Amino acid sequence: MPTPKQDDDFPWWLVFAVGLAGLFLYRIIIDDIYLQVLRTLGKGIGITIFVTLVGFASACVIGLGLAVASLSRFQILRQLSRFYIEIIRGIPIIVLLLYVAFVFAPALVAARNWVGDLAGLDPIRTREFSLLWRAIVALTIGYSAFIAEVFRAGIQAVDEGQIEAAKALGLNGWHRFRHIIWPQAFRMILPPLGNDFVAMVKDSSLVSVLGVADITQLGKVTAAGNFRYFETYNVVAFVYLMMTVSLSLGLRRLEKRLRAKGEVER
Repeated sequence: MPTPKQDDDFPWWLVFAVGLAGLFLYRIIIDDIYLQVLRTLGKGIGITIFVTLVGFASACVIGLGLAVASLSRFQILRQLSRFYIEIIRGIPIIVLLLYVAFVFAPALVAARNWVGDLAGLDPIRTREFSLLWRAIVALTIGYSAFIAEVFRAGIQAVDEGQIEAAKALGLNGWHRFRHIIWPQAFRMILPPLGNDFVAMVKDSSLVSVLGVADITQLGKVTAAGNFRYFETYNVVAFVYLMMTVSLSLGLRRLEKRLRAKGEVER
């Protein structure tokens, strides 16, 4: 018996979700308390988006470098990348946030001041390294290890015969990667990479432990001020759901387009 494809199903779940979102949005519009909470949280949406975009882009750059290093012909690069990936993946994100904020950042500032003292530069204070950027650095470090594994798996999934054919045509390593390996690997890594992006949107809420004024932090402050925990955290959950579900649908649409394009090219 053939297994039905999920893509062929009518998205009744989406219809139900949109209906619930519409009802909740209507409740927000007619209820002054919900509306006030939403206006307050709106100030943190920009911070959440900024942290996610900068952190994820940086993590992708580092992750790609780690993936390439882990497949290098040089053993020292393979060992160093594996050391980084395994160590970082074993640390919870919230612990990494606290470590970067209160251990790594002061040490980095101290190192900068030591070098600056030799170069005749004015010293800087630890508080000048903002908590926002400490949070971004922590998320970048944490997610780069996971994204490196996604890139590595995608690169290794490319058929070896095509790489050998590219070598026979005289393509150097960069051109092989750019024209042969990367286009095929990208189609395969897009779903897990998209999942990591959505996960970072949710994990960005952890930056609230550092006092960064994102959606979650503003929600905590609002609830502590008006004691309307039910209404406040309903709105917090609603905002995150709107962001993550929209991203998931957009990424799924992009995945379908790339898959269809790949079938046409074949």
